[in-house]
Amino acid sequence: MDGRGETGDDWGPFGRPLFEDPSARALSRVGVVDVGSNSVRLVVFDGAARSPAYFFNEKILCGLGTGLSDTGHLHPEGRKRALAAIKRFQLLAEGMNLPQLSAVATAAVREASDGAEFCSEVLQQTGIELYVIDGEEEARFSAQGVLLGWPEANGLMCDIGGSSLELAHISKGQVGKRVTSPLGPLKLVDVPGGKKGLRAEIARVVDDLAEQMGTDHKRLFLVGGSWRAIARLDMERRGYPLSVLHEYRMTPKSLATTLKWIEEVDLEAVRQRTGTSAARMALVPIAAQVLKRLVRKFRPKEIAISSYGIREGLLYEQMPQRLRKRDPLIEACLFAEKKDARNPGFGKALFAFLSPLFKSARSADLRLIKAACLLHDVSWRAHPDYRHEVCFDNATRANLGGLTHEERIFLGLALLHRYKNNRDGSRFEPLFDILPEQTLAKAEVLGKAMRFGAMFTVSDPTKLATLKWYPKKREIVLSLKPGANDLFGEVAEARFLALAQALDAVPAVKNGRQTPKAL
Repeated sequence: MDGRGETGDDWGPFGRPLFEDPSARALSRVGVVDVGSNSVRLVVFDGAARSPAYFFNEKILCGLGTGLSDTGHLHPEGRKRALAAIKRFQLLAEGMNLPQLSAVATAAVREASDGAEFCSEVLQQTGIELYVIDGEEEARFSAQGVLLGWPEANGLMCDIGGSSLELAHISKGQVGKRVTSPLGPLKLVDVPGGKKGLRAEIARVVDDLAEQMGTDHKRLFLVGGSWRAIARLDMERRGYPLSVLHEYRMTPKSLATTLKWIEEVDLEAVRQRTGTSAARMALVPIAAQVLKRLVRKFRPKEIAISSYGIREGLLYEQMPQRLRKRDPLIEACLFAEKKDARNPGFGKALFAFLSPLFKSARSADLRLIKAACLLHDVSWRAHPDYRHEVCFDNATRANLGGLTHEERIFLGLALLHRYKNNRDGSRFEPLFDILPEQTLAKAEVLGKAMRFGAMFTVSDPTKLATLKWYPKKREIVLSLKPGANDLFGEVAEARFLALAQALDAVPAVKNGRQTPKAL
C-alpha cells in the first residue's frame, strides 16, 4: 500500500488527508489499528484536532512475534488471535460509522517470512490494508507521538516493542537521527547463554546504539507497554499517589532502585496489585534489563513516560505546521469548554478579568491559569455536593497533553477551589503533598479568583468591573463600572472577601470615580 489519494499525494496509512482545514479545532473521528509484535490495538481518536482524545481504545496481547527469532514465522496462535482481533475491530468500526480503518504493522510483520501472506489474509477477510513500516519509520512515528503531547520535548525517544527497540533524537519540534535494534523482549527471550548471555547481548547492542546516537541526552522519553509496566511498578514501590502514567517522571537513581526491586519482589503479587496483565508482566524482567543498560550507557538526568507513540505520531505526521504550533493543553480545554460549558466563550473573558492578579506570573503559569479559566465550568452537570471532586478528578486524570504531574495537580486544585473554599479533609490530600506549600497557595488563589469572577456576572466581567492587585501594599481593588453596583450582592461580596483572604490582602471596592472603600 502506498497511501496515495486521488491527487497522488502520499497520505501514509490513512490514504486521505485528516487535517484539510488547518484552522479547524475539531478532529473528524478516525480509527487506527496498530499491529505490533506483542499487541494488536484499535484506537479511535476524536476531540480537539491538536490534542485528540480516545473515543475507543482496545488492546489484545497476541504475541505475533513470539518465537520469530527461531522460526522466522509469525507465531501461529498469535496470528489467529491477531486476525480475530482485526475482524472484531472492523465490525466495531462499522458500528461507529467510521471511515475505513487505517492499519499499521511493525517489526514482527515486516521481518517474518510469512508477513506478506498475513497482510494478504487480513485484506481478504476484512478489507483492511496493513501499512508495513520499517524500523526508522517506526522510530519517526513514535517520536512524533511524543511531540504531539510535548511540543517542546528535547531528548532521546526510546520505543520498546515486542521484537524491536527504536531510538530517535527529538529537539525543537523536529525528529532527528533515528535507529532500530532487535532489543524487543520477545526476541531477547531466545538469546542463548542464560542470564549471562542475555546481559552480554543487551550490552553489545546498547553500546552500538550509543555509538550511533551519542550519549548527550538530558532526558529519555520512554514509549511502549513494557516501559509503562515498569513505571507502574516504580509507582507501586514508591507509594506514588497519582496513577497516571503519561508524563510520569523518574530519576536514574529512583529507577535503579526499582529495577533492583523488580529482581527481588514477587512479581505475581505485584501484578495483581497493579492490575498488570500476566502476558505483559512476563516481559518485564527482560525489559528491565534493557532499561538498566540504556540508563547506564546514556546517562540521562531524567526519564519520562509517554503514553503517546506510534498511533499519535501517525496523526502528527499529517498535521500542518500551523496546527502543530498550537498548545495541546489549551486546544483540549477550548474543545472541552465549547462542548460542555454552560456559557462557551466565558473562559476567555474570565481569564482577561483575572489577569491583573497574575501580572508577574511566568508564561508556563499563565497557560495553566488560562486552562483553568477555560475548564472552570465544564463539570457543572455534576451534583453540587461533589462538583469540586469531579473537577479535581477530571483535571488530574483527563487525557490532557502538555502537562506534568505537578501541573495536573495544580490545575485540579484550582478547579476544586473554584467550587469549594476549603480543602481540609479532602480524600485527595495525598496528591496535594506532591506540591510545595507555595504552589498550593497559588492554586487556592486562582480557584477563589475564578469562584468570584464566575458568579459576579453571567456575561463578560471585563465590561462591568476591573480588578487591581497591589502586592506591595497587599491590597486588592474591585472597580465597579456604572450599572454594575447591584451585581455586587452578598454572595459576590463574600467570595471577593475569600479571594482577599487567600491573597492575605485588604479588599476594597470602588464605585465610579470614588476612592476605593475598604470592606
